[in-house]
Amino acid sequence: MHACPKYMSGGRTVTARSVVRNLVGSLSLLALGCVAPSASALAKEKPPVVYVAPIEGIIDLGLAPFVQRVLDEATQAGAAAVILEINTFGGRVDAAVLIRDALLNSKVRTVAFVNKRAISAGALISLAAENLVMAGGGTIGAAMPVQMGQPGAAAQPVAEKTVSYVRKEFRATAESRKRPPLLAEAMVDADVEIPGVNEKGKLLTLTTEEALKHKLADFRADTMESALESLGIQGAEIRRASPNWAENLVRFLTHPVLSSLLMTIGMLGIIVGVRTGGFGIAGGVGVASLALFFWGHWLVQLAGWEELLLAVSGVILLVVEIFVIPGFGFAGVLGIVAILAGLILSLIGAGDTTEVVLMATGRVVFSLLIALVASLVMLRFLPRLPFGRRLILETGLGAGQEYGSAPDSDRRWLGKQGRALSPLRPAGIAEIEGERVDIVSDGELIDAGQLVEVTRVDGNRIVVRRLPHINAKE
Repeated sequence: MHACPKYMSGGRTVTARSVVRNLVGSLSLLALGCVAPSASALAKEKPPVVYVAPIEGIIDLGLAPFVQRVLDEATQAGAAAVILEINTFGGRVDAAVLIRDALLNSKVRTVAFVNKRAISAGALISLAAENLVMAGGGTIGAAMPVQMGQPGAAAQPVAEKTVSYVRKEFRATAESRKRPPLLAEAMVDADVEIPGVNEKGKLLTLTTEEALKHKLADFRADTMESALESLGIQGAEIRRASPNWAENLVRFLTHPVLSSLLMTIGMLGIIVGVRTGGFGIAGGVGVASLALFFWGHWLVQLAGWEELLLAVSGVILLVVEIFVIPGFGFAGVLGIVAILAGLILSLIGAGDTTEVVLMATGRVVFSLLIALVASLVMLRFLPRLPFGRRLILETGLGAGQEYGSAPDSDRRWLGKQGRALSPLRPAGIAEIEGERVDIVSDGELIDAGQLVEVTRVDGNRIVVRRLPHINAKE
């Protein structure tokens, strides 16, 4: 064995082995120092993520869930920002308020890119974003609330308290984002005068250059790329969002025309189902229509448990009134009121005032009147149709032959009298000369136990009328 050479350094003995060990350690540290900056550089090279959501066309209630979903996804993905690309003439105030609240509560940076206009409700959404960027030739403002009437009719002015509410919503939004609150108020109320900016009696609408001059907007950008550069997130990975099928379905279900149609079909189905002595297909269609109505309005945060419980309670009260309690009294009236109240409350949103409540009430009452008229027509003519006949009698007949209808050639029941065994609404069962026979009233509602007389036989239809007790043959 050979002794390892030793050297003296500053009074210390240094072996060749220690020199090699120190040299290897130094090289290792040097290598780690080279690798660490490389990993850091790679991390820095990964581009930030930006979500872009379009706000186009009419702002309706179905748009709020879409914006909330984009904000949630961006937050979970750790996105640098959510950019709302806005080009709208406005829409519903309550829908804009929901989007405004979502933006103010957002945990991710929000940017409103006005390209090319943000009018009315669009202005409130723009003011709620953390940053406001406008394209050249853009406009923002003109946000006075109006009451929309029938299609094609001119918009009507609203009450002063509605204007006051919307004005304060705009001011509070501007204050929360450190923007001039007086400019926001002047967009809503023509009585707000700002010297050098607008005259009294004129709603405020600002161009891009005016918005920049008065510090309402933060930057001007004509393209999305230049907007990202102005925001300091150039080179970001852009993820464009669009409404999914469920959100499009919600917007479809909450459309005023379709929601009114669903209310009408729902009430019509329930009326026909109850009046024919059973629920059946008509009642199922009615319940399904009302379920679609409430589901759509539930998702846009108009309907809640209170409205749903009111409607369900109303249906139950009607069923109890018709099948359990004789006649039509307090329970039936209360059931109708509960259903109407549930439907009306489901059409009212945040900030809605007396005018909106009256309009919602009118829509529900109009749907009810159409349903009543349609039910009378259906109950009058449905028994004459083969399909309608089977539909009405489905819950009224048993399986045995003693429950069968009269043969087409047998007219022996004509002029006979008997007693109704079930309510005729308009179909049911009667006992005539000891036999249970399927019958139909001549349009009049006949309670169980009342005396009836066969007035005509049309094929397999045995039509009866109600007899006063004094005329009945014993």
